[in-house]
Amino acid sequence: MNYTPDNITSLGPDEMFVFGSNAQGMHNGGAARTARRLFGAEMGVGEGPQGQSYAIPTMGTFDELRQAVERFTDLAREWDQTTFYVTKIGCGIAGYTPEQIAPLFADAYKLYNVRLPREFAEIIEREAPKS
Repeated sequence: MNYTPDNITSLGPDEMFVFGSNAQGMHNGGAARTARRLFGAEMGVGEGPQGQSYAIPTMGTFDELRQAVERFTDLAREWDQTTFYVTKIGCGIAGYTPEQIAPLFADAYKLYNVRLPREFAEIIEREAPKS
């Protein structure tokens, strides 16, 4: 599996930067700031595709975050010609651990066009049922 690079500063034409946001779309820090500065994230848009980025709101309830990840996964499945680079969403100011967030991406992990942080992928692999 290919992983999301630790530091993304450019993307190809069919690539998207997936970052954690707040519902108000105030992209002022961390990966959200990078998304705004480099990849077309729009202030005031807290979820969904924007330029070459995709916002997943992380500052609500955990169930709201889970649902947002499901919506992202559905879009990634549909936009199968686009490669999505998921950052360590939810693991900064939202205060979640990778062990909490990674399992939310288990379905996305199965898609050939989604790249996850290595730590997320390793957690998903470790927790996968053994056959």
